[in-house]
Amino acid sequence: MSKNKVLSASLLALLAGASAFGASAAEDKGFYAGAGVGQSFVDERGYDDEDTAFSVFGGYQFNRYFAVEGAYTDFGKIEPEALGSDLEADAASITAVGIVPITDKFSAYAKAGFSRWNLDTELPAVTGTRDDSGTDPTYGLGVQYRINDAVSLRGEYNRFEVEDIDLDVAQLQVRYSF
Repeated sequence: MSKNKVLSASLLALLAGASAFGASAAEDKGFYAGAGVGQSFVDERGYDDEDTAFSVFGGYQFNRYFAVEGAYTDFGKIEPEALGSDLEADAASITAVGIVPITDKFSAYAKAGFSRWNLDTELPAVTGTRDDSGTDPTYGLGVQYRINDAVSLRGEYNRFEVEDIDLDVAQLQVRYSF
């Protein structure tokens, strides 16, 4: 085989590989949104309870390794072990997401950021509630399986620091990429 044919074949293979990589990288960029359902858990300060938690989220994935995500999470109602007041909490959060691609369809990720939480405490003696809010760190881990170019399933575990209570949330989520 002549040098020109080898050089041409090598250049063609290099361009084909680069275009395939470019197409793959393009699929990993863009906006996404989704929703999840799971369980919230707390085991602190006289509370040992769990309830159904819901979330909606959206974000922008810059490349296959990094995204920024905003979310709203409703933790449900948390009841005390014995005497005490019921708590209802929710949070809006913003996180940086580091992604580790494992295969073309499967990836793991870690996220960290801050949440603005709202905590309502029922006060049965005065038939009302006390409303409290604040900003604290949040962080989590997850895995994602891409069903097709638009739809992915995620399993995620997050910790929200709400006042001096650690609220944990385990969820199954569906993500749609635009």
